[in-house]
Amino acid sequence: MKNRRSLAAAIAAVTLFAAPALGQSAPPPAISVTGEASVSAAPDLALVDGGVTSEAKTAREASDANNNAMSKVLLALKTAGIDQKDVQTSRLSLSPQSAPNRTGPSAIVGYRASNRVTIRVRDVGKVANVIDTLVGAGANEIGGIHFMVSQASKLLDEARDKAVADARRKAEIYARAAGVTLGAPLSISEDGSPGPMPYRGKMSAGMAAAPQVAQGEETLSVTVNVTWAIKPKE
Repeated sequence: MKNRRSLAAAIAAVTLFAAPALGQSAPPPAISVTGEASVSAAPDLALVDGGVTSEAKTAREASDANNNAMSKVLLALKTAGIDQKDVQTSRLSLSPQSAPNRTGPSAIVGYRASNRVTIRVRDVGKVANVIDTLVGAGANEIGGIHFMVSQASKLLDEARDKAVADARRKAEIYARAAGVTLGAPLSISEDGSPGPMPYRGKMSAGMAAAPQVAQGEETLSVTVNVTWAIKPKE
């Protein structure tokens, strides 16, 4: 009797664990492909980074000199027609400067104060003039230029349409080669893509003329992963 009960319990356990497995169905036949597309456009917005660095023997002297110099830069930008809302402080620092000393602690020989701003230029044709205004007003640091497309989302939507069309084209090629018919998409996902790369480079504060700036084009790319259902040809 004891053996019969053990056998019955074992059969019940096998049945319990086998039931979900029997209920599981195999995934539907499908083709997974990647679609890609790019859209290029001339940038209509630029960010210019620049400011003033001042050095002095004391922290107060360095800070005062930097504040005075930066006031001239901000006034020059305002005079040039740059709206205050388009000028934003991006870095403000005050740090000691030490002399090299291999035998002991380095002695502080002075202080360096720095004030940097990011300027939003809504007319990319005036980027060179803005840089010239900065340098002419006393800015001795120009950190770089970042060109952008303000309506990037609309361009990306266009690229998304093209990327899905590219995915369908590839899937239809595979379907024909495999002798099957392409059905509806089962899943669509978009890969993240890096934004446009900024132009970087320091420029001399002693430039005699406005710098030459080439805005070029920005390329926005989209990559999508699409899985399509397939079925035998009728």
